[in-house]
Amino acid sequence: MTIEQTVEIPASHRLTIEVPREIPAGKALLIFTPAKADGGGKPVSRHFGRLKNSKAFAGDPMEIQRRMRAEWND
Repeated sequence: MTIEQTVEIPASHRLTIEVPREIPAGKALLIFTPAKADGGGKPVSRHFGRLKNSKAFAGDPMEIQRRMRAEWND
């Protein structure tokens, strides 16, 4: 599960983070990416892990590639 939230870092540089109860207790990886000053653009990292459990990519990766390439040649 990936959660993305934009936060304001205060002058004290201290954050308190509320985590949804669906997230199991234990270790987690936090990644901080400063937002652009103009507020435009979003980090590519927001897409990380989105296809992890996709049925379209379930199975042998090489077989999936072969099927996709075969579609291109049709």
